[in-house]
Amino acid sequence: MTSNLKIQIVAYNTIVRKEVLRFSRIWKQTLIPPVITNILYFIIFGNLIGERIGEIESFRYTDFIFPGLLLMSVITHSYTNTVSSLYISKYHRYIEELLVSPIENYTILAGYITGGVIRGISVGIVVIIAAQLFITFTVSNIMLMLLVILLSSTLFSMCGFLNGLFANDWDDINVIPTFIMTPLTYLGGIFFSISMLPGIWKDIALINPILYLINALRYSMLGITDVSIVFAFFIILIFNLIMVSLCLYFLNIGQGLRS
Repeated sequence: MTSNLKIQIVAYNTIVRKEVLRFSRIWKQTLIPPVITNILYFIIFGNLIGERIGEIESFRYTDFIFPGLLLMSVITHSYTNTVSSLYISKYHRYIEELLVSPIENYTILAGYITGGVIRGISVGIVVIIAAQLFITFTVSNIMLMLLVILLSSTLFSMCGFLNGLFANDWDDINVIPTFIMTPLTYLGGIFFSISMLPGIWKDIALINPILYLINALRYSMLGITDVSIVFAFFIILIFNLIMVSLCLYFLNIGQGLRS
């Protein structure tokens, strides 16, 4: 093993450890709120509204919406962890210590992204445990489910990293979640099948990339989907490649990191 490779491995492990300790030390703020939020979704949408909607494709409404709620929790917290951590490192200026060290930019990116993925998956686990009170937990293809969650978490961790690079104040890190992620998530088929939508609204829904993430996870768990599962994976992979390229490009030019 070369000296540079050893340096990158140590640096990667250190960044990941720092990221995990960062959110695990305040687990009451990072892991409990999504559980409470999802319980409210199950009570309000699943039980109260779901009784009026009935079954969707032979599944109870609570079972139908669970894959979308699970994915929403995972991607939201993957994004939040990365964008807040990177912005704090810029705000307190200790990101400069990484930049002047012999750590490669891809190592810095991988460390932050892994931290976001670990938090997202941790949130997903506690949400699954809490959901047992309301749903019949079904997994059609466990490997496919894990792959979709991993790729989706990675994608939104990179979105958070990119937002963190461009953020100049605390308000900037809330722009994308509030005005882009939330609308796309709620219109991405969590609470409905796009087959229930009239013509033009169905066409609009098909433009939403989060629709493909949710349907890929729903297919892996329930075996049903509104879109081609092959095309859904194509979308997920393409967006991951685009985001990693953008993150490395802006990291290499020092966007938001060098005065």
